[in-house]
Amino acid sequence: MNGQVTMSAFETYAEELIQKYQIPGTAIGFAHNGEVVYEKGFGYRNIEKQLPVTMDTVYGIASVTKSFTCVAIMILQEQGKLSVHDPVVKYLPEFSTPTDATDKMTIHHFMTHSAGIPPLPSLIYAKKRSLDIDPSAQDYPGLQIVKDDQQPPIDTYEQLMEFIAGLDFDLLGEPGTEFSYSNDCYALLGTIVQRVSGISFEQFVKDYILDPCGMEHSCFVIEELGDYENITSLYAARKVEAGMEVYEAPVWWESPSMRGAGALKSTVNDMLKYAEIIRTKGMVGDKRILTEESVEQMITPYIECSPGRFYGYGFMITPDYHGATLVEHGGNLKAIASQLCIIPERGVTGMILTNLAGVPATTIMSGALNDLEGRPVEATPYSTEEYEMSSEQLRDYEGIYASNEGMGLKIDVIDDGLEFSSHGTSFPIQCVGQDLFLAIVKDQKELIRFVRDESGEIERVAYHMRQFPKIK
Repeated sequence: MNGQVTMSAFETYAEELIQKYQIPGTAIGFAHNGEVVYEKGFGYRNIEKQLPVTMDTVYGIASVTKSFTCVAIMILQEQGKLSVHDPVVKYLPEFSTPTDATDKMTIHHFMTHSAGIPPLPSLIYAKKRSLDIDPSAQDYPGLQIVKDDQQPPIDTYEQLMEFIAGLDFDLLGEPGTEFSYSNDCYALLGTIVQRVSGISFEQFVKDYILDPCGMEHSCFVIEELGDYENITSLYAARKVEAGMEVYEAPVWWESPSMRGAGALKSTVNDMLKYAEIIRTKGMVGDKRILTEESVEQMITPYIECSPGRFYGYGFMITPDYHGATLVEHGGNLKAIASQLCIIPERGVTGMILTNLAGVPATTIMSGALNDLEGRPVEATPYSTEEYEMSSEQLRDYEGIYASNEGMGLKIDVIDDGLEFSSHGTSFPIQCVGQDLFLAIVKDQKELIRFVRDESGEIERVAYHMRQFPKIK
């Protein structure tokens, strides 16, 4: 891979998906051994003014922020100020859960989403001030806003811990045994960074990661960019008679108590600089950000999050991605669908940013990686061989499953197959293994795994990286 590459098969594929989902503006770029080899802006950062997308257009990156939070923890570990195996309560003595396992939860468990904490409603209240002033919040996919909700906003780390302490929930399992994605745990990792370092979490990330990496257009709060103009407008989508209508929705959602979970804004060029930390095992240019050992710790596949995919520290790891290791993380939030990927053995780094939520950014990225590496754009790294199941066996899975974070699923047997309904849309799912099904949701392939209790009854579902219970 020398010099610039052309990816016409990918561009045709991407344009079809971008048109189908009416994504206003998409930026994607790849580097090989640190040199940019492909960059493409599709559409506009502002439709009305016809302002183009570039590799320096600032977008939100949402949950890709989680890897920065882990880099910050690793830096503090290198400074001798903490260990990832320390119990969380050593630094957050007021943190508690309604279980007797709180003291066993370590920083490592928080970093790997394996503390056993199920999805909680905290994120909604952490964003409440933004949601209250944003009319587009009612159109955000999967968000159910309760009118006249008396719960006040969660503005501080201390209020977040107080809120969690007041909830009633069961752990999914002993710390270290069950994976379920937790924004709360990452918010609290940000709290640990702040308490241990003595400066704010945001300042620590700026001083130790953004500035040394030369990420000039990256920040937590958009106002920090001053008079820099190459910033995307924000968009939302609503259902209309003709289908979906995309419209400008200017309010950035802020959640000061949960910035460690997903609040960074950045550009493709800045993120390709950041990705060097993983590709080079710690270096960005001539600056060492982390030791080789710290990077190895971050990309170790600690716990399986879906078949063949594991979670490290702030990254998902696929050890056999078409014969190499894929290190990645995606993000979704209002006006954001993003994904960062690194294939260290091949020297490949890539970033995609879009300005609309709930669109298949990961599918577009997958098509780009396929074309870049000479595969058909729709190739997948796993088998989707169908299993035969009787209607009687399928009835086991029927029911309603609900998460405290606002996600709900209904599973029904229809015409000798399973149908999956979520937030007003229904689609068939196919069985691809024991208690394992494949869903294609908005052109993104998602595996659904059902979890049984000791007596063999299905008690919860693992979907969209989270585990939540069957409620009837």
